[in-house]
Amino acid sequence: MTTLSAPKLIPNTDPAIESIREKVLKGQRLTLEDGQVLYRTTDIWSVLELAKIVRDRIHPGVAYYNINRHLNYSNVCALSCKFCEFARKQGEEGEYTRDLDYIKEQGRKAVESGATEFHIVGGLNPYLPFEYYTEMLCELRKVAPNVHLKAFTAVELVHLARIAKVYKRDDTQAGVRWVLQRLKEAGLGSLPGGGAEVFDERVHKEAFKTKIGAHEWLDVHLVAHELGLNTNCTMLYGHVDQIDERLRHMEILRRSQDQALHRLGYEGDPEGYIAEGIQESEQITAPVITLNMDGSKLPTPAMSNRGGYYQTITPLPFFPDGSALEHLPGPAGIENLRTIAVTRLMLDNFPHVKAFWIMQTLPMAQLMLEAGADDIDGTVVWYDITKAVGEGTHQETTELDLKRAIGEAGYQAIERDTLYRRVERDGSSWKVEV
Repeated sequence: MTTLSAPKLIPNTDPAIESIREKVLKGQRLTLEDGQVLYRTTDIWSVLELAKIVRDRIHPGVAYYNINRHLNYSNVCALSCKFCEFARKQGEEGEYTRDLDYIKEQGRKAVESGATEFHIVGGLNPYLPFEYYTEMLCELRKVAPNVHLKAFTAVELVHLARIAKVYKRDDTQAGVRWVLQRLKEAGLGSLPGGGAEVFDERVHKEAFKTKIGAHEWLDVHLVAHELGLNTNCTMLYGHVDQIDERLRHMEILRRSQDQALHRLGYEGDPEGYIAEGIQESEQITAPVITLNMDGSKLPTPAMSNRGGYYQTITPLPFFPDGSALEHLPGPAGIENLRTIAVTRLMLDNFPHVKAFWIMQTLPMAQLMLEAGADDIDGTVVWYDITKAVGEGTHQETTELDLKRAIGEAGYQAIERDTLYRRVERDGSSWKVEV
């Protein structure tokens, strides 16, 4: 009788991870070379484990969702980005621009559903006057006074400065400040993070050369922070970008956040790691500031009198179907999971990492809660930018589904508002915890 011997188990631990582990446990900033290791190692389990350690330090035992509605006011766009399936030209089949009656109706439905947030973005419509945008916010504020208006990407805001004739090529901040001040008076509460894509000039030229680049995007968020507006940011990956370009994107963002947190009073480490040769970061003089240790004090909305900050980073996988880059495969599940984890580890001063379930799918978002993410977004209802599965723009999930998904992942589901204050709810009536 032949006896089968047990298979020899081969350790899958990468020795190169150990120095990174030491830095993570000490709360130190990782280098771009560390990021390369995290992206390329076959020991993905250690990468996910380290991301979970940091995630659970900052948000032990909990994960967040919200009751929100997305509003895409127009898909008419002057740009022709290669990765975009959303945009249409005026007169093209499927183009639309919402009138104020439609927008007010959406506001009333938001109140009825108990939504705490409107997420408002659209194309760069060259036929709409600046007043359309202020009137949209004003009308929403009238019909939905308690719903937070998170609206307009940096790309849209530069476009608004142009149509308002206050844009200056050599001083982006001045025109954007004028626009943001008026939008804030009309009801703007914070900025979403779209339009960042990947901060790299090669990627910019190849995939979205007519869109603003890193400098202007960062200028918009800098001005918003100075005006006390919180913002968010994204990274659209998996198209023509390379790993080193994604890491460069992360370095630029965390240095920008260093500056925002320093304004809020954080002291930081003047000896912390700062990557060399990244032009967008050269004007930032703030020290390295991390928030990834046990007991780290996260910024709060109460600090808005001193300025705003980045709340959330949302990595977004590229979907090639229907775009000019549809010959590309797009990122697969393991890459998406790894990217969430690397983002949590590299962006050590961002309070939140979001697994946007619309683009990751709800089951994958559950897994990502174990890999660095602490937020899966909200009920959404209508979303016309892109989609992971299904057809059409009605992409809605329920609060019950979101709570169940978070609970199954082993976390307590916490409903939050746009500024990450906990929400106390009684049906469609709600209030934030004091």
